[in-house]
Amino acid sequence: MKFTKAVLTLAVLSASFLFTACNKNESASADKAQMQVFLTDDPGDYEAVLIDVQDILINYSSDSSNGWVSLPGVKKGTYDVLKLVNDKDTLLANAELNTGRIQQIRLVLGTENYVQIDSQLIKLQTPSAQQSGLKINIHQDINEGVLYKLLLDFDASRSIVETGNGKYILKPVIRATMQAQGGTIRGFVLPDSVRTAVMAIKGTDTVGTYTLNGGYTLKGLSAGTYSLYFQPDSPFVSQTKTGIIVNTNQVTTVDTVRLQ
Repeated sequence: MKFTKAVLTLAVLSASFLFTACNKNESASADKAQMQVFLTDDPGDYEAVLIDVQDILINYSSDSSNGWVSLPGVKKGTYDVLKLVNDKDTLLANAELNTGRIQQIRLVLGTENYVQIDSQLIKLQTPSAQQSGLKINIHQDINEGVLYKLLLDFDASRSIVETGNGKYILKPVIRATMQAQGGTIRGFVLPDSVRTAVMAIKGTDTVGTYTLNGGYTLKGLSAGTYSLYFQPDSPFVSQTKTGIIVNTNQVTTVDTVRLQ
């Protein structure tokens, strides 16, 4: 694919808004994966359902009693899950993971859980069996360098049980799905002291990042064939690599680029 000056300018502009987000991945360890946890909901016949998220735990072992570790960077707080319907979701965590096979996750809720009925907030009682967190089976391999999305689908209509005396009990019913978000391109630019913008271009789609100590990683790319455009700081000149193939749930390592 031949890039004209106008096309490359457009690519730079369209990719610039992605640089900040992508830069968060630059320092990711080479042997790590990345997982983003989102919360969504199926509609329920209430005005609001507030759940108090305190932690998300993961377990690589088959021992459901031991081996649990907290996912870094969980956004603790109260979420109205009824606002997360019709394909809407909210980010609960964005964290690096060790590679391996995740067997289970556990969503830990606090005590500030409420349902709103007729404009009245009613506190949800939580059975003692649920206070340590709801265990959800995953059984999925995690590969290094790949971005995964874990979607926790909270079923409000089935999670709230009326006792008959004006009280409501929270018994969370959550379906979890986890998928690799496309594939990853990884490479290196020399000299490593030169800050270089790197853009992966496929048709009208552009994802960009900057090198860090010469290295770069572009995650969450849809499968297909890309061109890589390298724009280093002056006085070095730009370069382009074509025919870079990306496969879902795989890392494509590109030959080292030597700036001229």
